[in-house]
Amino acid sequence: MDAHSLLTAKDVAVMFADPAWAAKFPPLLTVDEAAQLARVPKQTVYSWSSQGLLQGCSRKVGKHLRVLRDKFILKLCNEGLHGN
Repeated sequence: MDAHSLLTAKDVAVMFADPAWAAKFPPLLTVDEAAQLARVPKQTVYSWSSQGLLQGCSRKVGKHLRVLRDKFILKLCNEGLHGN
């Protein structure tokens, strides 16, 4: 992918500038919200996490997985998430 087609942090900020959109997908996402945003089943998000594909864009909060929205979007769109 060439540098001109990469999504930037500014692009992501523009995506979530609409208050309704930002409220639906807050900066710290649950697995359900991350799955809905990526349009994949929530088990896929858990699978990505267990394969280490969400490094840098997810955190465990107690027993719960949380996904950092902006980093997740950048990783998903710029690098892709390809697992087994």
